[in-house]
Amino acid sequence: MIHQRRKAKKFFEGFSGIQKIRSSSIAVAMLIGLSSATNVSAADPGMEELKKVLEGQIELMKPELQEKVKGLSVDTKMSLMAILAMHNRYSQTVTMRQVMTEVLSDFQSILAGIMTDNPEQTADSARRLANHRIPVGGLLPYLGLENISDERLAVLDGFNTSVEGNALKLAAAAEAGDMATAASLVGPISSGCVACHGVFRTQPGVSDLLR
Repeated sequence: MIHQRRKAKKFFEGFSGIQKIRSSSIAVAMLIGLSSATNVSAADPGMEELKKVLEGQIELMKPELQEKVKGLSVDTKMSLMAILAMHNRYSQTVTMRQVMTEVLSDFQSILAGIMTDNPEQTADSARRLANHRIPVGGLLPYLGLENISDERLAVLDGFNTSVEGNALKLAAAAEAGDMATAASLVGPISSGCVACHGVFRTQPGVSDLLR
């Protein structure tokens, strides 16, 4: 893992950060390490930055994982890109387990904000949860090779909507002073987390699929 972190740090050294982008066919090509997509403009805001991030993630993957990712369908790659495009916090060192610990802290802070009728804390915490950090190497290395398939990854979009989508709705409700609606969205967020863990979580910790 120390070697992984050194490689990631070297790749991202001096990197200014990630901007949110729209998913597109060139973004899909970038996800699998291909930069030769044709008939698509690369002028989308943040596209070059995201390309660097994705190339860095792929570089950290072991060959067997790279091959699995390259074998995914275009629809699956588009879905993965749409999820990544919702985030602008990418870590050089943090693992998925650490990211999930942060998400748990943000979820608990949402609850505290609702219980104390604090809309600002509630909204801020919900937005942090929705824009959680992306771990070193991206999301895929922590899911296990057995889950890198179109069928298994197809559920990610629904889980993302349940958790991050509802977190953004919760934030908007809190900002509008509608704490009752905000509170009503806690359950769907929690259910989304539990459902996702039921599919993907095995032994928590560092992935063995990164170089």
